Amino acid sequence: MLCPCMLLAANLGHPAESDWRPLFNGRDLTGWVNVNCAPGTFTVQEGLIVSTGVPTGVMRTDRQYENFELELEWRHMKPKGNAGLFVWSHPVTAPGVPFTRSVEVQILDGRNGETYTSHGDVFAIHGATLTPDRSHPQGAMRCLPSEWRAHPSPEWNHYRVLCTNGVIQLAVNGKVVSGGSACTPRKGYICLESEGSEAHFRNIRIRELPSSNPPAEDMAPLAEGFKAIYTGVDLSGWRQDQGHAGHWQPKDWVLDYDGASEAEDKHLWTEASYGDFVMICDWRWTRAPEPRQMPVILATGEEAVDADGNPRTQPMPYAGDSGIYLRGSSKSQVNIWCWPAGSGEVWGYRQDADQPAEVRQAVTPRVRADKPVGEWNRFVITMQGELLTVELNGEVVIDKARLPGVPRRGPIALQHHGDPIQFANLYIKEL
Repeated sequence: MLCPCMLLAANLGHPAESDWRPLFNGRDLTGWVNVNCAPGTFTVQEGLIVSTGVPTGVMRTDRQYENFELELEWRHMKPKGNAGLFVWSHPVTAPGVPFTRSVEVQILDGRNGETYTSHGDVFAIHGATLTPDRSHPQGAMRCLPSEWRAHPSPEWNHYRVLCTNGVIQLAVNGKVVSGGSACTPRKGYICLESEGSEAHFRNIRIRELPSSNPPAEDMAPLAEGFKAIYTGVDLSGWRQDQGHAGHWQPKDWVLDYDGASEAEDKHLWTEASYGDFVMICDWRWTRAPEPRQMPVILATGEEAVDADGNPRTQPMPYAGDSGIYLRGSSKSQVNIWCWPAGSGEVWGYRQDADQPAEVRQAVTPRVRADKPVGEWNRFVITMQGELLTVELNGEVVIDKARLPGVPRRGPIALQHHGDPIQFANLYIKEL
C-alpha cells in the first residue's frame, strides 16, 4: 500500500492531458467574478491575465472546487511585488479586510525573512485553519518552503497546487516545497489576488478529483449574488457632489471620510436606487475616543430617566456619529454611533412619538454588538417591503422591524455627521 505522501507525489506526476481543462481561456475573463476590485484591476492582454494591483482585492472563479490539481504561471513586473492564489475561498471578503477567508498560496517577490518567504509559503487567512507540514517559527498556521526555488521579477514561475480532502501541497518550478493538512474550509472558490503591484498570470488549468463529500462546516458558503458598490479607486456609482472632493476619499479598499464635506448635501449617495435588498457594509471609527456621558435607551425605545425625571446617562468612549440612509430617506437611518444602546437603531422611527409603541420598540437594538472603537464592524442590512433587519457583527440587533411609510425605492447614503469614519466592503444584493 502506498503511504499518503507517496500518493500525493504520484498525483503530482503526469496525469492524462485529457483530464485537464483551462480556468482561463486566454481571451477574456469568462468563468471569473470580480469580488471587490475596480473594473480595470484584472484585464486580459495578449493572452495574459494582467492585475494592476490596485485596489487590494480579489477575483474569484464562478464556481466552487473541492479536490483538484491546479497549475498556473505567474510573474511580477516590479521587484518586491505582492499577489496571491487563494483556494477554498469564501465568496466575499472577510470583515474589515480586503481578502476572503481561505488558504493562501503566496505569490511574492524578493521579500524573505525568518517568518515568511517569496518562494511558496502556504497559510490560512481570516478564519481559515491549516496545520503546516513544518512548524512555523512563531507557531503560525503557515508552512515555509523546504527550499527556495522561485525566480525573481520579471521572470516567470510555475506553480502546481494539489488540494485533496483538506490537504494542500505546492510545487514551485517542478518540486514540492510546502503544504498543510486539516484545512478548513476544504471546498470553495479559487481566487487571484491584487495587492499593490502589477502581476501577470497565464496557463491556468485545473484537473478535478473525486469528491469526499465534506460536511457543511468544512465548505465555504455559496455565492449569493452580492456585487461591490465601491471600486477602491474612485467614487464611480456614487454622486460626486461639488464639495465632496478631498473629504470622501478612496484610499485603496477603504473609503475614508474626514467628516468635513463642503457640499450642500454632505452625505454620500449612490447613483442607483434600490427597493428590496441585502447590504453588507463594514465601518470603523478613526478618531481617538474621549469619555462622554451618553443617553440610556430602554428596550421600549424610550430614553431612561432617574427618580427626578432627569435623563439617565452612561459614560462611553465616544468617537463619532454616522449612519446609513435607506431608500433615499433620512428617517430610515440605520445609526452608527457610540451610545450605550449600540449601533443599528433607526433614529427617525424611534424618536417619532406618532409611531405605535411596537414600532419604536422594534427599531431599538436588542443587544449592543459594537466592537471597541477603532476596530472594524460589519453590518448586514436587509430591506424587504417595510421590514428591516440589521445584523451587526453576527448578532441580529433589529429583527423585521416595520418602518411605516418608508419609500418603496430610493438611493442609499453614507451619512455625514461631522465625524471622521471609514467604510469598506460595500456590497449589495437586490432581492
